[in-house]
Amino acid sequence: MIRISRMADYAVLASTYMAQHAADVHTAASVAESTGVPVPSASKLLKQLAKADLLTSRRGAKGGYSLARSPADISVAELIAAVDGPIAIADCLGEERHCDLENICVVRAPWQRVSDAIEGALADVSLADMLTSMTVEGPFGVPEAASAQVAP
Repeated sequence: MIRISRMADYAVLASTYMAQHAADVHTAASVAESTGVPVPSASKLLKQLAKADLLTSRRGAKGGYSLARSPADISVAELIAAVDGPIAIADCLGEERHCDLENICVVRAPWQRVSDAIEGALADVSLADMLTSMTVEGPFGVPEAASAQVAP
């Protein structure tokens, strides 16, 4: 089964929540409380996403994190890559590109096509798209469609 890591899933969930409340500054505690992501995980994720320039951070009593760009300009692929590294479905396609069979493998090129297609599909989905896909009773307890709150 091909699947993203739990931390990457949490990153998408937390970022979608932040996109829904894009005008606010968020702390790890507030993200955790609103999304159900454990506080230590939320803290780690927010730091990783800021390091990847997907979030901006502010210090001080009213500090926290906010989206670095509009929700329409942040893709799910960027969020996953910020947490898990480059998107690749096989070890020989990842950053290290190491496999004992690499010299004789006949399926590396076809796997690369599949991997590129998956990455492309994830790159085509933005945080704004995630918000417009939410139901009226969204996961964050918002009683109206979240898509109305997203600025293009």
